Amino acid sequence: MQIILLTHEREMARPSNTGQLVLSAVSEVGVSAERLAWRRTEPDKTLLSILGSPCTGLVYPDTETAGTPYKALGIETCERFILLDATWQEARKMYNRSPYLHAVSRVTLNSARGSRYRLRRNQKKEGLCTAECVVEILRSKGRKELADRLEEQFIQFNVAGG
Repeated sequence: MQIILLTHEREMARPSNTGQLVLSAVSEVGVSAERLAWRRTEPDKTLLSILGSPCTGLVYPDTETAGTPYKALGIETCERFILLDATWQEARKMYNRSPYLHAVSRVTLNSARGSRYRLRRNQKKEGLCTAECVVEILRSKGRKELADRLEEQFIQFNVAGG
């Protein structure tokens, strides 16, 4: 399983970025995480080459693209997860300005609880941060110990303020 964080350039240096937690915590046999910088006019060539793969899915909420048709991909069959690692406002812009993402199959996470992320203002209560999304993915894929470890690091990060 592979986690790809498509990260907005402003997010790279933010101390409140939970993608950094994912990169440091997710390294186990059969699971990898990597970060690719999002560039509006020059998409990453590696990313473009994998977008059409049948086992690649974009983790992005349905509510953000109301009325836009997409192909759903079940979390159980997805092996490569792409997450937009940014604030909600930046992620929306990234998606809207990246037509190559619109055709990617979409994975929907069904979290039983809302976000517990408290380090930023103007966040969606129902919208999970990057680390919380990865915790949900890992649990859904049967990687409970790794999910628990990342969740514990996220809780400490959230309490400490980044």
